[in-house]
Amino acid sequence: MFQKITIIGVGLLGGSLGLAIKQRKLAVRVDGYVRRSASEAECEKAGVVDHVTRDIQNAVADADLVVLCTPLARMKDLTEQMLPALKPGAIVTDVGSVKGPVVEALEALCKNVKCSFIGSHPMCGGEKMGVNAARADLFTSAVCVVTPTAETDATALRQLEDFWIGLDMRIVKLSPAAHDELVSRSSHLPHIVAAELANYILSPVHPKEQSALCATGFRDTTRIASGSPEMWRDIVFANRANVSRVLGVFIEDLEEFRHALDSGDSKAIEEFFEKAKQRRDAWRSQASARPTK
Repeated sequence: MFQKITIIGVGLLGGSLGLAIKQRKLAVRVDGYVRRSASEAECEKAGVVDHVTRDIQNAVADADLVVLCTPLARMKDLTEQMLPALKPGAIVTDVGSVKGPVVEALEALCKNVKCSFIGSHPMCGGEKMGVNAARADLFTSAVCVVTPTAETDATALRQLEDFWIGLDMRIVKLSPAAHDELVSRSSHLPHIVAAELANYILSPVHPKEQSALCATGFRDTTRIASGSPEMWRDIVFANRANVSRVLGVFIEDLEEFRHALDSGDSKAIEEFFEKAKQRRDAWRSQASARPTK
């Protein structure tokens, strides 16, 4: 599909993307950009890209597709650095968890050099960080949200969608605003809850035996709290209006549960758990029934 794809930031997502592109032969060549010499050595050892460099303009020269796999706060600066080397007609996308401010900033920058920026969000990842955690099947059967705007070139959009489909992903098209509202509930809120559970339950103010009593339920519920603090700081700040609103609703729901508990309303407590079970079971059933492409 592409002669050259460049990945900006070769960690878990970028490294997994490089492996998947190479495995599925979606490009003749895959280049990577990293900031540190140690990262260059790690990329070369892992074989996630064909060529890695710390020169961003060299990395994107002649690229047909550029994928930003960096923290949100760095995307605008990195895009400005690579603009002089982007060839006209190139497609630039990202894998960020927030789309509104990213699309607004980068779409205009890329348009100035006759390139297309289209936001993407592959709904996959893991709590481990770094290129050594990369794996080629990370994107398989997952959803990729694509966020075109009224300015998006139709041909570039089709090419980008075909790229993600080539990685065995299912495309969902949303506006940047709709995406950010939905992920504030399904992605950002769960991460905050997991982090608070880890902060509260593992606090040193509790008896030393507390951690010994944290079993599989605690492990599974807090898994995502091991994600990158830098990345999640950027995410919640970039989507703070939506995150603040859903946090307010979530806290209200917990207050209702506490009221039922304090008043001895066993029926309400049972209904709370029953409703949650029914909704999650239905979601799991629907997810299992979806086609993989």
